Amino acid sequence: MLVHALIREDGTVGADELYSVANTLGMSDQQVRLCVKRLVAEGRFTHEGRGRKAELHATPDTVRALAPNADFLRHAFRQDAGAAPWDGVWHLAAFAVPESARAARDTLRETLVHLGGAPLQGGLYVSANAWEPYVEEAAHRLGAHGGLTLLSTTDLRRGDTREPAELARELWPLAEIADRYHRLERVAAPRLARLTGPAELSSAELLTIAVELAAELTRAMEPDPLLPPQLLPRPWPGARAREQIARCWAALYARDRGEARPALFRLYADITREAADRVTD
Repeated sequence: MLVHALIREDGTVGADELYSVANTLGMSDQQVRLCVKRLVAEGRFTHEGRGRKAELHATPDTVRALAPNADFLRHAFRQDAGAAPWDGVWHLAAFAVPESARAARDTLRETLVHLGGAPLQGGLYVSANAWEPYVEEAAHRLGAHGGLTLLSTTDLRRGDTREPAELARELWPLAEIADRYHRLERVAAPRLARLTGPAELSSAELLTIAVELAAELTRAMEPDPLLPPQLLPRPWPGARAREQIARCWAALYARDRGEARPALFRLYADITREAADRVTD
């Protein structure tokens, strides 16, 4: 997360900046070196130079991998604004992948959960969002598209439960997800106070705050199926937390001097600017 957060607009990460922010976050140089070594070995980055003068270059696949997460965050803000009402359609995906392709089967299952799916029974998952393009892309990439079945329905029942909000409570761990958003609010509040306060903040301090916010936002949103507001308890802490994050990011972007600006600044600022404007009007 730290390395991804520091990717600049040109796809590079400066080692000196990486080590400085990592040290501020309590990480050792050895931890950073091991992380960089692993990312290079996995083909996510290439590496030039040595020590703090080195520079990492994100591969095209690494840059592309950030796009779906941006899509989900953008969709979440649209939901919070009431701009993405639920149409009452449940989207289902089923797969039958042979034992000989177990790795692909396990990865597809993990992908469906990451995309917000809940298991109904063996090999059958449901989402309240139109996830088909993401599911099909993953199945094609894993060579499992031939065993994938997609369908949708407005009549979903599980046992005696058919009311949508009740189904949502049964299928997804909403209390656990809500707790993660409460934590995000607790992390964001003091950082918003610093960002909107009178004290000057160095580039390293701004980057550190950006990484902390991005990490907590990821921790909260990765297990969130982004259910439509009609299926969630009210008030829902996810909407409040994202409102606070929008304020933080607007303040962070306003403070940034644009020196080798990380792409994360622009990406999150673009997504949250409209939301930030809305909550400050």
